[in-house]
Amino acid sequence: MQTKRLDMPLLITSITIVTAIVAGLTLFPEAGKAGANHIFGLFTKLFGTPVLLTVFGAVVFLVGLGFSKYGAIKLGDGTPEYSTFNWVAMMVCAGLGSATVYWAFCEWAYYFNAPPMGIAAHTDGAYEVATTYNLFHWGISAWATYCIAALPVAYHFHVRKNAGLSLSAVCTAILNKKETGPAWALTCRIIDIIFIFTCFGGLSITLGVSVPMVSEILCSILGMTPSFGFNLAVILGISAIFSLSSYVGISKGMQRISSMNTYFAIGFCLLIFLIGPTLFIVKSTTNAIGTMLQDFVKMSLWTDPIGESGFPEGWTIFYWLYWITYTPFVGLFITKISKGRTIRGVILNMLVSGSMGCWFFFGIIGNFSMKTQLTKAVDVAGMVASGKGNSAIVEIMNTLPASSLFIIMFALISVLFLATTLDSAAYTMAATVTPGLKTGEDPSPMHRLFWCVMLAAVPLAMMFINAPLNTIKTCAIVTAVPLTFIICYMVYGFISWLREDFADLTEKEIRARG
Repeated sequence: MQTKRLDMPLLITSITIVTAIVAGLTLFPEAGKAGANHIFGLFTKLFGTPVLLTVFGAVVFLVGLGFSKYGAIKLGDGTPEYSTFNWVAMMVCAGLGSATVYWAFCEWAYYFNAPPMGIAAHTDGAYEVATTYNLFHWGISAWATYCIAALPVAYHFHVRKNAGLSLSAVCTAILNKKETGPAWALTCRIIDIIFIFTCFGGLSITLGVSVPMVSEILCSILGMTPSFGFNLAVILGISAIFSLSSYVGISKGMQRISSMNTYFAIGFCLLIFLIGPTLFIVKSTTNAIGTMLQDFVKMSLWTDPIGESGFPEGWTIFYWLYWITYTPFVGLFITKISKGRTIRGVILNMLVSGSMGCWFFFGIIGNFSMKTQLTKAVDVAGMVASGKGNSAIVEIMNTLPASSLFIIMFALISVLFLATTLDSAAYTMAATVTPGLKTGEDPSPMHRLFWCVMLAAVPLAMMFINAPLNTIKTCAIVTAVPLTFIICYMVYGFISWLREDFADLTEKEIRARG
């Protein structure tokens, strides 16, 4: 069933804000870069420690919730709509995006050049800590931030049967406001504007990193020189894919693309694993997982108060805020695809399946990249330090036999990862601006198509001014901080609902009600 109701004031306000950002970045690029650097430093220092504590607290809370009787609560009636493989594939693809493939090749090199915890750069210790932090930043804590935001929305929609698939609808339900006055209506507007702005912030990083990477790869195949015009052509091609996917819907579009891309990504990694330095990949990944699990609490709460190297602010805190920018649309999307699953099942699959999927990808790709540095086949660390990370990826893959085949496959995976991320974002943004959605209802296909087009605007402006990484990172920082407070309130309401609905029941009785 399709619905075409639209919240026109919210839609117009959102378009106005996005247009102003794009115009400002395009007309005043240098001022935009300077302002972004200032905001990035200020926000990470002021909010860094609370963010570290919040994300670590989310991990502890979810583990406790999963093992408690409340884990048996079923989200909605009937059996799951999607097979477990398709469910996990859509979840992973929506939560990662094609920025993953860039960072899988290059992220370790950033840490190798400027390692944390007082370790000297370019040493054996720097190599080991680089791999460990790579898996740490793309593991349990990342998926915990997604899950902690997804559960209140899923409970609101599937268990409480409240109308509306938006953050403001959840907050309204928590307050039990049946008749909202002007003050609360304005508050809901602000919440939804923060949500939409957050989507643009997070996706600016994804597109800002991914599109130049895909352009570099395609240009290496075609013998061309990367340019803004080529970036524009790439993003238009990607937009066509995810716009078609969004238009035809989740079951026919998103499900098929994400499943196909999951198979491609697994095949790509397995080929590299078998052809590349297999033993080194196994040993290095195992060592990194062991070190990360052993030092998980220390890494989660390390603020570097004495050395003040800037590593926690520049990486761990940035990443946690980056994940927070993704939580609204990943949370809403997971709500849509998780009907019939239990709370325990959602927690288990997000924290375990999501983390293992990332560790599989980063363990193979990252250690293969690192091995080319160790053998001096490619100076990955040097190229990354000089801002040539995309060129480094091409050179790394050129070390493989039949390198052109790997490069083409890599480009395809990047495009499909990006398409599924943008597809899920467009769906949830359309849902936010379509008030009162109920179970079985979707936003209008044309409305989803509109948001697909809008999502390309801010990243294109970033690419046009050739924004450095810190400018792109700032989009996440600015939008994630206010969103953190909203998510904390949603979790508070979620806990209240659990106690109100199931506190007097045993786990056996909860299962019987499902």
